[in-house]
Amino acid sequence: MTVLEEFGPRVTVVDHPMVLHKLSILRSKDTPCSQFRTLVKELSLFEGYEATRDLTLEEVEVETPICKTTCYHVDAGHDVAIVPILRAGLGMVDGMLELIPSAHIGHLGMYRDPETHVPHVYYGKLPNDIANRYVLIVDPMLATGGSSIDAIRYLREQGVKQLKLMVLVAAPEGLRAVLDADPDVQIYTCAVDERLNDDAYIVPGLGDAGDRIFGTK
Repeated sequence: MTVLEEFGPRVTVVDHPMVLHKLSILRSKDTPCSQFRTLVKELSLFEGYEATRDLTLEEVEVETPICKTTCYHVDAGHDVAIVPILRAGLGMVDGMLELIPSAHIGHLGMYRDPETHVPHVYYGKLPNDIANRYVLIVDPMLATGGSSIDAIRYLREQGVKQLKLMVLVAAPEGLRAVLDADPDVQIYTCAVDERLNDDAYIVPGLGDAGDRIFGTK
């Protein structure tokens, strides 16, 4: 059974050749912090194209240097919010803003108990009109799924209906958990890895994304 067959249409694996190329460099333990940040930004931009493919368009008249013509804008009803899960999710924001400069940014701060691996929300700051926005949650890693489930639940409680989760690398355990927890969320990832290890890290993964983005240990 393939990944797509197991997880169905709610999981999209973005496997463009350039995505796979950049992902291989991202995974390497020898990739320095500065390059790691750049790759996270670039992969977020690639993935963002796919995650926003279903945005509807409206016709607009544009006058080129030659003549008037009909073009397209994203429908004004699709105001977008990008919500990074702190802190690693911040690494994906710049790439998404290159794609959607008008997007508003929310922030969700969560930490994982080192013993139980259970996530806790310690900070939430969202646009006032978040319930009416097309929301993209961003976080490089989907491991156990706990942080993503809590983030989705938190946003649903704020009235958000249109919601997608964007990650760069996912574990099968995390995908199953998130899909089971929310019947409507769609997930985008560049790779579905093998499994979680005993410390709840993704195998083969890419290490601790937050530490590698910000140069901490």
